[in-house]
Amino acid sequence: MARINEESIQALFHEPRTVQSFSDQEVTDQELRDIYEITRMGATAFNSQPLRITWVRSAEARERLVPFMSEGNQARVSSAPVTAILSVDKKWHKRFAEFAPQAAALESMFDSQPELSASMGMNNANMQAGYFLTAVRALGLDSGPMSGADFAAIEKEFFADKDQTPFLVVNIGHGGETSYPRGVRFDFEDATSTL
Repeated sequence: MARINEESIQALFHEPRTVQSFSDQEVTDQELRDIYEITRMGATAFNSQPLRITWVRSAEARERLVPFMSEGNQARVSSAPVTAILSVDKKWHKRFAEFAPQAAALESMFDSQPELSASMGMNNANMQAGYFLTAVRALGLDSGPMSGADFAAIEKEFFADKDQTPFLVVNIGHGGETSYPRGVRFDFEDATSTL
């Protein structure tokens, strides 16, 4: 039996679109908190939760971010009510005693295998990014995720004193009408196989 009804499935997945422009309606601090509260409940390996979110709200912070976005994304970031920089915590495994105390001994294994730690952290942060985008939709907001950015420069500008690697920028707000058709989605037969 489905956990949500067909109407909710339509409202969460079929109806919302990636948006490029937003109304002037405010996104509240409580809405941002609610986005995170939903995001953090999604499954990750070992309950690791490596995703970190930096909310860009102030004009000063926005001015720092815009130059590092690709040309086509600069105006979008400039006009969005809130922009989130999604990052992975490079030292996510240092908190095993908190998020998975039963497996705390694994911290030393990840210490000794930095490539494994980096790939595991990024894989799980990307998984959480999917929960994040779904949470935005679930709360009646719209998003515009963007990978067109100089992430090395964003890391230097925003995270020089932190162990975080940014990988996605997401505009958030109440979207306007989308004027272009939805992109093709692959059929079941094209995208899946059964062994």
